[in-house]
Amino acid sequence: MSRLEDPASKHERELMTCVHCGLCLNACPTYLVTGSEADSPRGRIVLMAAMHRGELGDGDIGARLHLDRCLGCRACEVACPSGVPYGSLVEVARASLNKMRPVAQRAARFALLESLTDPARMRLSLTVSRLAGGMPSPFARLLTGEPGVVANAPLPAESKTPALPAVIPARGPRRARVGMLVGCVMRVLYGDVNEDTAVILAANGCEVVVNQRQGCCGALHLHNGFDDRGLVLARKMIDAFTPFDGLDAIVVNSAGCGSTMKEYGHLLAEDDEYAERARRFSEKVKDVSEYLDELGWNAPMREIKQTVTYHDACHLGHAQRITEAPRRLIQAIPGLTLVPLTETDVCCGSAGIYNLTEPTMSLKLRDRKVANILATGARTVVTSNPGCMAWINSGVDNIGVIHPATLLRQALQD
Repeated sequence: MSRLEDPASKHERELMTCVHCGLCLNACPTYLVTGSEADSPRGRIVLMAAMHRGELGDGDIGARLHLDRCLGCRACEVACPSGVPYGSLVEVARASLNKMRPVAQRAARFALLESLTDPARMRLSLTVSRLAGGMPSPFARLLTGEPGVVANAPLPAESKTPALPAVIPARGPRRARVGMLVGCVMRVLYGDVNEDTAVILAANGCEVVVNQRQGCCGALHLHNGFDDRGLVLARKMIDAFTPFDGLDAIVVNSAGCGSTMKEYGHLLAEDDEYAERARRFSEKVKDVSEYLDELGWNAPMREIKQTVTYHDACHLGHAQRITEAPRRLIQAIPGLTLVPLTETDVCCGSAGIYNLTEPTMSLKLRDRKVANILATGARTVVTSNPGCMAWINSGVDNIGVIHPATLLRQALQD
């Protein structure tokens, strides 16, 4: 049974948890930009409740616009004193919205997700887009649903880093044996980050197992309301790691993936076959910064005289509530200066496929983020999600955008 098959009364109770206090308003990126109540979590919950009661139909374009404009960043969850489970509410709403969309738009969004979550299809899509000089306009217009708006498609160079071996031995005495997610977008665009992650884990005494059977974790599908497909991928991920039950942790370097994998136990709680396996799996999932902070960094470091700033990826800071661990690791590098970033926890506008489905708002948020980065004076911004890395990088010149794992590898003594 999926979340969408839960009793209607449970969903209604979650919607009613909101007391409309408004403390979420200034945490919401879209509200900060538009100042519209309908673009706030509180306003969207009113729309979700109307949808739940059957008061919104296929013709309610305005309501769909405001619900679609939600980034799913979950900043409101951190600000909410009532514990409203907004992330799950908006994902259920998106599944309902998908049924309201024109068939061609729904098919285009599903096709995009399928192309991004399969490395072979993603490489082919990147090749076609480059040959065409960008995303073909008819497909872009289908994604946005707005005839005059063309989706943004930043195209970082494909990583040429070779695939990781099945096992990377620990350097020195083995302290732990961990599995590692290589991901979809991360594998294709940021293979070097996967390599950096494996290297710093091994340098700190971890034997790293790279399961060659793993596929997509389902995060993008689940975040965009394609619940059934997302849960199929979640089950496949659990199956792929089942032969390695003796692992101390399953380490993830992509914030969005880690957030979803930590929720498998909840997502599959009504599945008789997978519920217990999903619970055990989720308990082992750790972000790489979280895990190394808990394990204790013991690899020798060299000095790096550099000033950097740090952007909190939404699904690391808000969904996983991990903010201090990456900063502690970064600040431990000798000679490095970490300067604060104004609105560090405000979404950059990438948000999975948001920069393709809501390009106008996405660009506004990216430009706001870039302005804050430039104001720090730092020449490097560090962040923990491939979408953030690609989207911020598309808006800056002469500013490095790197993953914490890359910075930490640079600091390792040879």
